[in-house]
Amino acid sequence: MKKLLHISEPRKRARLAGRVRRPSDLFALVAGVAIALAVTPARAPAAGPMNPAPLGAPAPQDARTIEVTGTGEARVAPDVATLNLAIETHAATAQQSAGQNAALAQKVVDALNTKLQGKGKVWTGGYSLYPEYNEPRPNEKPAVTGYRSENSITVETGEIGMLGGLIDTAIEAGANRINFLNFTLRDESQARSQAITLAAKDAQTQADALAKSLGVKLGPVVKATTEAENRPMPMMRASAMAMYSSTGAPTPVQPNEVTVPAAVSITYQIE
Repeated sequence: MKKLLHISEPRKRARLAGRVRRPSDLFALVAGVAIALAVTPARAPAAGPMNPAPLGAPAPQDARTIEVTGTGEARVAPDVATLNLAIETHAATAQQSAGQNAALAQKVVDALNTKLQGKGKVWTGGYSLYPEYNEPRPNEKPAVTGYRSENSITVETGEIGMLGGLIDTAIEAGANRINFLNFTLRDESQARSQAITLAAKDAQTQADALAKSLGVKLGPVVKATTEAENRPMPMMRASAMAMYSSTGAPTPVQPNEVTVPAAVSITYQIE
């Protein structure tokens, strides 16, 4: 469109024939472009050979998945033993009971340290003192007849073969109760890795069987997690060891294997 310049009255601006945009119109146009750019979402580059999808990326919300949990355990020989013994004494007064117990506990500790020869450690703990009461007659209050003191001694060693001799030494020195004997591992990382491997294979086997039964095909792994499972420690109780020691023969100790379990959960995308 051709525009003509007209001269109007003096001291008045020249104007263009045709439409003249006001400043407010220009500002509105710029603002509209800015708003359009701000609300337009940026597109993520598509996954491909030059832009692989990140490992472990979540599956699309509409994707079908199968989730399975496998278990496995590794069995290994223990390399640490923890023996807990008790010393119990009775006396007419609290001072006598405590004094007798302290002397006997020191004797047991010294004997165990001599037997260990630096191949383990010994410590005391769990000391207690209780009053003992008689059986009262009807309408009578129980009366204190004496006091009982108890002290526990713990032995830890990696020499599993010494346990029988340590038990006999402690009993000969004055220990009169064995609370427990635990077997553990100093480092279970290798056994745990074995357990995780077995658990993952178990999960894979379950997923294959489930996919086959459903008539689908397994796709990539979407998610995988693992966790340790609680396990009881192999333990010998006092009753069994008391039976051995009462025969007068050396106390036999044959530890069980330590079991290290693991569980693995795997989520597969299915096709």
